[in-house]
Amino acid sequence: MKATKQDVPSVQAPQDRVASVSSPQFIRSRIGKVCVAIAAASPAEMIEKAEETARENTFLEFRLDYLAQPLLALPKIKQFLYERSEVTAIATCRRVSTGGHFKGTIAAELEILEKAAAAGCQLVDIELQTAEAMKKGQLDKLRAAGPALVISYHDFTITKDLDGIFERISPFEPEFIKIVSTAKTLADNVTMMRFLERTRDLASVIGICMGEQGVISRVLGLRAGSVFTFAAANAGEETGPGQITARTLEETFRIDQLDAATKVFGVVGNPVRHSLSPVMMNTAFRRETVNAVFLALQTSKIGDLLTLVREVPINGLAVTMPFKEEILKHLERTDPLSEKVGACNTVVRSQDGKLYGFNTDVAAVVRPLERRLQLKGAKILVMGAGGAARAAVFGLKDKGAEVFILNRTPEAAQKLARQAKAKTFKRDQLAKTNFDVIINATPAGMHGVKTHNILEAKELNARIVFDLVYNPIDTPLVRMAREKSIPVITGVEMFVHQGARQFEIWTGKPAPEEEMLRVVVHALRQRAAEENGAKH
Repeated sequence: MKATKQDVPSVQAPQDRVASVSSPQFIRSRIGKVCVAIAAASPAEMIEKAEETARENTFLEFRLDYLAQPLLALPKIKQFLYERSEVTAIATCRRVSTGGHFKGTIAAELEILEKAAAAGCQLVDIELQTAEAMKKGQLDKLRAAGPALVISYHDFTITKDLDGIFERISPFEPEFIKIVSTAKTLADNVTMMRFLERTRDLASVIGICMGEQGVISRVLGLRAGSVFTFAAANAGEETGPGQITARTLEETFRIDQLDAATKVFGVVGNPVRHSLSPVMMNTAFRRETVNAVFLALQTSKIGDLLTLVREVPINGLAVTMPFKEEILKHLERTDPLSEKVGACNTVVRSQDGKLYGFNTDVAAVVRPLERRLQLKGAKILVMGAGGAARAAVFGLKDKGAEVFILNRTPEAAQKLARQAKAKTFKRDQLAKTNFDVIINATPAGMHGVKTHNILEAKELNARIVFDLVYNPIDTPLVRMAREKSIPVITGVEMFVHQGARQFEIWTGKPAPEEEMLRVVVHALRQRAAEENGAKH
């Protein structure tokens, strides 16, 4: 019979403590919503990381399979848990065949987990495949060591048959059932969250989708019924694809405060992994006490996005490449600007589920320029012909500027020029032409985009250079302009301005624009410093 909460003695050595804390109710009373995975190359490093992490999070997972000799770590773990009685720990020693790093046998894995329980780990995690391959007596022996049992299943390729896996795990009667799949689409997160909603009253279930597209489940899974979620101790120490750091989950996504009333917003595009919209918007929500969360939604298919919007539901979207034009046909109505430009970057979902579109890009291009020069009659070159370029061209034409379009695909430039009554421009004329403003509205120079320098220094002849790419702050184009002593407008100014207007459309509150700018600049500088550090 498993011990209950009242069985726990007031003063406990780790070995006494183990036998009394295996009830899920007691463990749930001790743990937070985030379990931080500790992976290290040596026992000393593992304890060092655990010490550092336990200052902020007292729920840890020791990934013993990352160690060459896991048994050598157990005396140190025992001492750590004795000294830090507030810590609740999971011991995991996942074998290679089930996605871990441990190269030993099932018997060797079980020996390590039994000894980890004796060292004070209140939970042990074994894989479903291991449980199914064990002899009955082996599982009983593990249970006799006193820990709560987590039986886990990991699928590193797909999200499918979650109910079938649940049915396979249930007969073992573990205290916790952990099912981890891989999201190939945004809709896979919906599949996981519906599964969690179905099973939340049947068992203590942990459910997560791995991968870039599974981030939604890591943030919203708790709301759907997952008992807790997993996080990395630090960036670069992830133990699963798409894992987020504990600090990001708690500070950016405010995971402890999410509830049924929390509104969900997101930035949709491909790619959006490096987008700073989540940090900017979540900061604004926190500052203005809005019960909302903002996520990165990466997909290549608009139908996948629309499923997520309908099912979660998503209350609003920031739309980036390549969907600014494609989204229009899925909207009930748009503001006149989106209609005129033929591109929309802001979507609101009404209570009846209908989608309405707005364009905040136009003002975010025009206003920074208006602060610096008279736009009427100004000679402006726009490079690109996508959604951002359309916003720039139509917005500047409206202000009376003479606009020229240069694009890698001349047909797209010609089409946009016809629609906006602008002119096209040939690359071979650049070196001998002066402009008041040159605007880059292509992804060239963007973090994570492999593109060559968009222009050569001799072709950059302008009074002002405006790069709509905001990440990094100093793009190759911005650096080239500064070398030629040409004043620049960085994409950060546009990015924050359009984001502030989106915030106001979604919430009806004034945007904390200075705070949004501060957090974006800080994040960009931090990234640049990390990358420079990695190079040296």
